[in-house]
Amino acid sequence: MPAVSPMRGGSRRRTINEINMVPFIDVMLVLLIIFMVSAPLITTGVVDLPSIGKSKQQPKKVIEVVVGKDEALRLRVDNKEVSTMTFKNLADRVSAAQGGDATAPVVISADKAVKYEAVVRVMDLLQKAGVQRVGLSVKSNG
Repeated sequence: MPAVSPMRGGSRRRTINEINMVPFIDVMLVLLIIFMVSAPLITTGVVDLPSIGKSKQQPKKVIEVVVGKDEALRLRVDNKEVSTMTFKNLADRVSAAQGGDATAPVVISADKAVKYEAVVRVMDLLQKAGVQRVGLSVKSNG
């Protein structure tokens, strides 16, 4: 008996180790056309930014904490300078200015050169002290 070789017929087939790019290119062109047609149909979202509201009535007592450039704190009541203070005694001074009314609004005014961290620290101290209404002073241009 003759020995059987693993290759019959003597022809040898070689496997091709290349990626066929034609189907990939066809799919990419179809996707490109879909995106080009659908892009003008997509509506852009509109972001509604908050606006500055005006109060209908002026509060009875205006308590203002002013944060200066050097992060020094001053207290104003009804636009009259009352005292300077530190972060430690801020809560006590504001509570005394409120006169026991925790709903009396407190406005924080800060110079534009003051770090944001100092303003947030003042807000945090006031909220921990039980002040219910804390706002930020905004200057309107014009």
